[in-house]
Amino acid sequence: MNENVTVREVMEREFVGVSESDGVLETSELLLREEADLAVVLRGSEPVGVVTDRDVLAHLVSDGDPAAATVEDVMTESVPTVAAEETLPEARDRMSSWSTSWLVVSDGGEPAGIVTEHDILATSALGSEATAQQAMGQTASQAVADEVATVGATATAGQTIPDEPFDDQGICEQCGSLARNLAAFNGQLLCDDCRDI
Repeated sequence: MNENVTVREVMEREFVGVSESDGVLETSELLLREEADLAVVLRGSEPVGVVTDRDVLAHLVSDGDPAAATVEDVMTESVPTVAAEETLPEARDRMSSWSTSWLVVSDGGEPAGIVTEHDILATSALGSEATAQQAMGQTASQAVADEVATVGATATAGQTIPDEPFDDQGICEQCGSLARNLAAFNGQLLCDDCRDI
């Protein structure tokens, strides 16, 4: 796992927010439309609970009338949170201790997004691939450097020195440039320059 990657770098910044007085039917429609698994219940800008698809189903099974129910009737009042500056291993541990697959990300006391176990696993997979490629890339890079040095030493006028190989590069989804170091950021693979923006 990328030990130094923060929650801020991988969290989803857009999330569904509802108030306690919103209707369950409207909230369910919103969750379906946004293809979200949960809605953060806000009182002003303070998260006071969450409504998941499971909460709505539990209400329906208990013979609750969804047309008359409000979010307050079905919400879970505990809100597992994580600070945006915390690392992914810390977020993973927090998810484990709360027995949940998501956390509300707080930044300065206000909700800033959602991080899910999928976000953490995707970044872990990218990190392990990058580590393996980096280990293999060091050998390949040394071979390319040796070849360039040899060709450069024996090159005569009119000959060109081979460029670095492109097979260890990817395309940044933000700017479209070729980059060797891509990382998942808000659901996209971005180069170092685009992650800094």
